[in-house]
Amino acid sequence: MSKNWNHDRALQHINKKLNDVESVTIKNYTRDMSLESIPTNVAYRVDGVHLYADIQNLTDMLNITAVEGTDCHKRTLRFLDQHYRAVKRILDRVDGRRVDFHSQRLHALFTKPYNSEASAEQKRVQRAVATAQLIVDVLAETGDDDQQIPAAKVRIGIDSGLALAVNNGRNGYREPLFLGDPANHAAKLASNNSTRGIYLTNAARIAIDLDEKDFPEKSPLTKEEVKVCQDAAKLDVTAEEIIEEWREDLSNNPIGNFQFSRQTPPLSDMDILALTPGNSKRQEMISLYADIDGFTSYVADNIDENAEDVVRTLHVLRAEMERVVTSDFKGRRVRFIGDCIQALTCDGTAQNTDEEKSVSDATRLAGALRSSFNLSIERLKESDYETGSLGLAIGFDLGPIAVTRLGRKGDRVRCAIGRKVVESESRQCACKGDESAIGQAAYDAASAAVQKLFGSRKKVANLNYVEATEALADDGDDSAKQARAAAYTGTPSIIKSDERVVEPYMALVIGERESR
Repeated sequence: MSKNWNHDRALQHINKKLNDVESVTIKNYTRDMSLESIPTNVAYRVDGVHLYADIQNLTDMLNITAVEGTDCHKRTLRFLDQHYRAVKRILDRVDGRRVDFHSQRLHALFTKPYNSEASAEQKRVQRAVATAQLIVDVLAETGDDDQQIPAAKVRIGIDSGLALAVNNGRNGYREPLFLGDPANHAAKLASNNSTRGIYLTNAARIAIDLDEKDFPEKSPLTKEEVKVCQDAAKLDVTAEEIIEEWREDLSNNPIGNFQFSRQTPPLSDMDILALTPGNSKRQEMISLYADIDGFTSYVADNIDENAEDVVRTLHVLRAEMERVVTSDFKGRRVRFIGDCIQALTCDGTAQNTDEEKSVSDATRLAGALRSSFNLSIERLKESDYETGSLGLAIGFDLGPIAVTRLGRKGDRVRCAIGRKVVESESRQCACKGDESAIGQAAYDAASAAVQKLFGSRKKVANLNYVEATEALADDGDDSAKQARAAAYTGTPSIIKSDERVVEPYMALVIGERESR
């Protein structure tokens, strides 16, 4: 089966998604509204405080052994599971909301009191700060010496302001996603990778009558400043109570031993919702991150007067990115992280991963994502929707990756961990909005054609599908040659979703070039 992208197939899907959001409704979030299962064409303006907690020693856990084998993955998953359960218990007790738990990063939201007055914002920020200190205190005690699980080292970022809440995900994984400055700025403060502590943006500092700082990321709250927030918030729970409840919960609902089996490719067949610690997947895979560059600024520029177009743009771009990953290239979306897609893919058999082919196909997948992104932006503009100056930054790498779900039954979150998951995200973060980057391990396993394409910088600009396929095929890459040959002959491997054979390959090339 040849994995490929086709201009007409993409256009058909993009037009369908545009029809989904032809009419968009923006509502102000109030106490009677549910953030669960927000309709596709609806968004809520939410005035709230966003908290990000970043576990800084996740990488230490992944590198606890020289070889990235099953032992370090099992310990890392147990490490994350234990700390996730503890934080989830805290949020349930303090009237906070878990938005997402993505590997080492937890995103929580505080919306009460439900109004935009200064006094309400002050109370929300004070509650978030008091909760942050509770998280720090609890996670300092939730290690496990017997299991060689250390306590978590945590850095926390907090921001306050207006965000757009939209639906995030489908097929049993529908949760709110928050777009805008507060979530983004809090995440950046938390992931600064320096000194631990609780850090507030100037907007959050002003809300609790603290002076602004030239460099908020270097100005953790003092013990006295935290104490003022704790006294004001009056949380009805202590660290000692949470730890006691957490230990009792672990005794009554043990995590269980992590057991791994391989997923027979294609990864699109992987049922993540069926995974548990005892039924986890692990093998050599490609980890890929594709992030919409400039999206936070775009949201900030349009959230007041043009929020409908923000919803339209996000819906079309994300739906098309997922289609390219799962339908065109038979990969698996792990999750959307804001405006970024985290995906996995690999080629091979039930026993072995074909690493060279996996890297080749991932290179063409990166090109396909950019082609669909460009075509989506073109169609949005043709429909007179405001899209700002958006780009797509892509990074991927190859290595052993474990996929499972953490937490208790009925409250599990999906998780994909591995050293190359961290590296692929790092590669993506180092890209501009027109760049795609390959990690060292993927580069080493790649064909000579892939290595030539990415060059010594392991990064390439404006790599679309046709250019990726043509460049690799011309230099002898077998995977790309097969994809090109299939397109020329119109074989069933490139049948459209409506079961009609695609046009000849040169029409694909012409359509791709015209869309740029």
